[in-house]
Amino acid sequence: MQNSISKYISWSKTMFTALILTASTTTFISAQTAETKTAIGTSKIWGTVDGVSVVGLVQGPSAAVADLQIACVFEYTDGDIFNPPALPKELNGMVHLDDALKGAVTEVRKTGKFKGHALETLLIAPPKGSLSSKKLLLIGLGNRNSFDAELMKEVGSVAMREALKLQVKTVSFASDIKDAGIDSPTALVAENVVLGAFDAYRTQTYLNAQHLSDKIKLQKLILLAGPSFFTVAGGGIKDAISKLNNK
Repeated sequence: MQNSISKYISWSKTMFTALILTASTTTFISAQTAETKTAIGTSKIWGTVDGVSVVGLVQGPSAAVADLQIACVFEYTDGDIFNPPALPKELNGMVHLDDALKGAVTEVRKTGKFKGHALETLLIAPPKGSLSSKKLLLIGLGNRNSFDAELMKEVGSVAMREALKLQVKTVSFASDIKDAGIDSPTALVAENVVLGAFDAYRTQTYLNAQHLSDKIKLQKLILLAGPSFFTVAGGGIKDAISKLNNK
């Protein structure tokens, strides 16, 4: 009997220790994987490519200051930017953008004037004081159910070509994929946007050297990120900068 009690006490101690270790490990893993929220307005130069500064900014597309603001949208489905799985209003930059333009973004999408097909574009001249940017360019992402991060290379290229056509000095880019409720790979999306953008930039640089295009004025490419995704997106941006600068 005494021997049985001793074995039970020993087993209990072992199990208790195991539970404590498991709990500690779980807490450690959670702490390691939790993304620290970055304050709105935080800005960081992640690097430069061909003399153009690549900047990360925690801000929504309605409030970011730039000559050209670019925002991305999927093909329209009823209430897609307002209802779950879209981010809640306070965190949803596309909702803020739509509100600032008095519902114009939703209107052109809902009525089919802008369908949001992959790589489709629409240039908007916002009323003075409505946005912090001078112009707004919408780029379509196609069907949300078939989204692939590889598309963002082409989106980045289109964004850069349109920015260079407009001869802006600063362009701000918001993918708005998280806002739409798509669980996309943040770092890869950011990396692909930068890779695609500078692929197009270098093509234009070549044409300029051949006296086949206007002078390039772009000085800064700003990539917007939400408070929870700034650091992760920055990792992807830095990877892209490294690849581009080593070509």
